[in-house]
Amino acid sequence: MVDFENDIKNCVATIKAGGAFLYPTDTIWGIGCDALNEAAVEKVFEIKQRPANKSLIVLLADARDIIQYVAAPHPDIIAIVEALNEPTTIIYDGALEFPLNVLAVDGSVGIRVTTDPFCRALIKRIQRPVISTSANISGTPSPSHFHEVADAIKQNVDYVVQHRQNDNTPTSPSRIARMNDEGELTYIR
Repeated sequence: MVDFENDIKNCVATIKAGGAFLYPTDTIWGIGCDALNEAAVEKVFEIKQRPANKSLIVLLADARDIIQYVAAPHPDIIAIVEALNEPTTIIYDGALEFPLNVLAVDGSVGIRVTTDPFCRALIKRIQRPVISTSANISGTPSPSHFHEVADAIKQNVDYVVQHRQNDNTPTSPSRIARMNDEGELTYIR
């Protein structure tokens, strides 16, 4: 088993202090923070130099947690999400509990249930969703690997996760989809 306990502890301390961290996700390297902390989310926007009208993705550890953060998910949402065979962010209408700066202009939220052991362990430890946005300055390429993350990002986050920094396994951003009333996904990316 890979030991990332020290990274988990440091991320938890960073989250409690309202900070942002650089971390490997189930897709690419990302910038994260407590998805329910408006000031921490604002810090992520500042680090990325991202326009405020662009929404962010939220990571959850378990499909059943969607019910807590979405007003009226499809009745079969847990089974639908658990059946996905690759990282997929689903855009949901009727987001609950998130600060406005996490949401799209229409009030929707993009949520991905992660299968990554590090991400799942962190989310379970803090018992809160985390932001997952690509670790790049807005408009520049998304970093698949740690060595591709710009120094400006590394220097402006409050903690840089050590876990998987030398991992060069091919990665790509998640698929993004919307779900209709019948539970069918329409892929946007």
